[in-house]
Amino acid sequence: MKFDTYTPCDALKPFVKSFVISENAAADTYKVLPDSGLVIGFQYRGKLSYLEYGSETPLASAGITGLRDSYRVFNNSANIGTVLVFFAEGGAAPFFNIPMHELFGASLSLDHFMLASELMVLEEQLCEAKADVGRIRLVERFLLQRMKPVNPDPLVAAAVTLINRHKGNIRIGELLTILNTSQSPLEKRFRRVVGTSPKKFANIVRLKHTLQEHYQGQPLTDLGYHSGFYDQAHFIKAFKNFTGESPENFFSGR
Repeated sequence: MKFDTYTPCDALKPFVKSFVISENAAADTYKVLPDSGLVIGFQYRGKLSYLEYGSETPLASAGITGLRDSYRVFNNSANIGTVLVFFAEGGAAPFFNIPMHELFGASLSLDHFMLASELMVLEEQLCEAKADVGRIRLVERFLLQRMKPVNPDPLVAAAVTLINRHKGNIRIGELLTILNTSQSPLEKRFRRVVGTSPKKFANIVRLKHTLQEHYQGQPLTDLGYHSGFYDQAHFIKAFKNFTGESPENFFSGR
């Protein structure tokens, strides 16, 4: 299995965290946990689907997945190869003509948003490329051609920075006070750019940090408390929704 990370070109760095070439010779079923940025995938070989409520839904060879606050299970065919675009928080907005919150929880074909003929050309080029670096350059060029000149929203950028600085453990009332704004304008602008409400985004960030900061032997009651969960039952419920497992089962499997 290969999962190689590439740094974007300078022009895309404000919008894209990283590119990844992911390949797997074997068919596999695996879980993906929520993240704080949207993701585009281009399959240059093989097929991908997701499993939900006992059914399997095939995914297009070129698709985008919006933010989620719960895990999702994917299934890939044997000999799959994918270029993944991991957007920075709010970084996908300049490439699409819709509010990003319309993609929340969804995995959609890119032909909903651009000409199928454009995608067909790119997919053929990706299939014919002889090296991974060549595939990354093709996707970079595709994104640069679609990027709209937009000025970053300073209110949204400040909110994202504060939420990350507090590791998601900040109350919305406190956020509004620091930013000297009210809930309605912040929520409207935040959802349009980032892809969900400030509260849901903060919960995603908080649980991501919870997973990253757990160390062997740490009492799980302490983990929940330090993550801002004052009630253990609430912590366990939120954790299960995020990962699909209880904290005990999740960390014992690592």
